Amino acid sequence: MPHILMTDPAHFAVDYVINPWMQPAAWHGDPAGNAAAARAAWAALAGALREAGARLEVLEGVPGLPDMVFPANAAVVLDGRALLARFALPQRQPEEARFRAAFLAMRERGLLDEVLELEAGLVQEGAGDCLWDAARGHFWAGHGPRSEARAAGCIAEAFGREAVALELVSPRFYHLDVCFCPLPGGEVLYHPAAFSPAALRAIRERVPAPLRIEADAEAAARFCLNAVPVGRRLVMARPPARLAAILAERGYRVTGLDLAPFILAGGAAACMTLPLDRRSVTGAARVPELAEG
Repeated sequence: MPHILMTDPAHFAVDYVINPWMQPAAWHGDPAGNAAAARAAWAALAGALREAGARLEVLEGVPGLPDMVFPANAAVVLDGRALLARFALPQRQPEEARFRAAFLAMRERGLLDEVLELEAGLVQEGAGDCLWDAARGHFWAGHGPRSEARAAGCIAEAFGREAVALELVSPRFYHLDVCFCPLPGGEVLYHPAAFSPAALRAIRERVPAPLRIEADAEAAARFCLNAVPVGRRLVMARPPARLAAILAERGYRVTGLDLAPFILAGGAAACMTLPLDRRSVTGAARVPELAEG
């Protein structure tokens, strides 16, 4: 039963602009209605994850910190270790102390073994820019808009696992988890326009063509790549029919949700979740076999 961290949406709002998707004017055109819609969307996501078999750990939100509802950016977690994030922008930096306290409390409860810090001054925005690929036994580490390239080395050292650096080149895809999603069957769902040529080469060198699923601009704009895999279930913002059909052909069951209130802030299902119990046991043996074939 996967264990996933979420933050309640009681204090969520869209009050500022720190990415191209954020629309404070749309939010404040009907703040009460949008807040109610956000609570309903959050509850639908939580319900879908529980239905898929996940157990949820829910943090309380904090007034004045609306983006705490996106705990994916709080840390990188693997093998009982949590490497705390450091935010690039002042709007989110006050979240650091709150999340640090929450992770230390989880350590005291036995939910985590260690809580680690980045080296001084290094900026890295958690699992938003660092995705574990269980099929290959390594991390994919995004850098560019929010996280530094050298963070990949710090992550590799902290967890003893390779971290493959991927440069993001579009402000619209400011975190790796909005344009890239490793899937449980070894496939990688990604939006090529988000990446530098060197990053695309790195993806293509490590992921054989039969396992690469290229998502178009429509799917990316709907935040469908910001998905949460739970076994063969994929929980995501409502996908276009074409993407839903591709994933169904691969044997995935897609649960599409209306996450529009959170997309107004530039986030969706993966941004709103952080797996706490991932382990570095991999099924990587089948991937080289595909590559050789």
